Amino acid sequence: MEFGSIEREIHVDASPEVVYEVVSSPEHVSEWWSDEADFKPTVGSVGELVWGDRVDVAVMRVVTADPPRLFAFRWCYPDNVADEVADSLLVTFELTPSGTGTLIKMTETGFREMGWEAAKLEEVYRDHDNGWGIFLPRLAEYLTRLVSAK
Repeated sequence: MEFGSIEREIHVDASPEVVYEVVSSPEHVSEWWSDEADFKPTVGSVGELVWGDRVDVAVMRVVTADPPRLFAFRWCYPDNVADEVADSLLVTFELTPSGTGTLIKMTETGFREMGWEAAKLEEVYRDHDNGWGIFLPRLAEYLTRLVSAK
């Protein structure tokens, strides 16, 4: 396994506009991914994603905000700053209209560029791969609840 990038695609029955709002707004992100989120969905905005009682805090910086089709950010761990390519991972949500809904393509890259030793690279990659396997279905479930409540 190369441990270079994680790619996942899911289809949801929600418009790209609604999906964009849900992947780019802190109040929605904290409903399906992190326990807390604090950032502005504008290019250059720096914020944080928090899990647990501030047990895991990831600094993040928005790098692309192109509603309703593309939202991307770099994120990393507390001892790094999320603005250098070599010190951060890039998460991209690409949204494509598909039938009555949206195809969401999530890509996370930059693992090998972090400079980790092989064991740490594999550990972090597998952790993120498993995480996206949990959180993207949660995103789809949250979108379903959100759209059906309207």
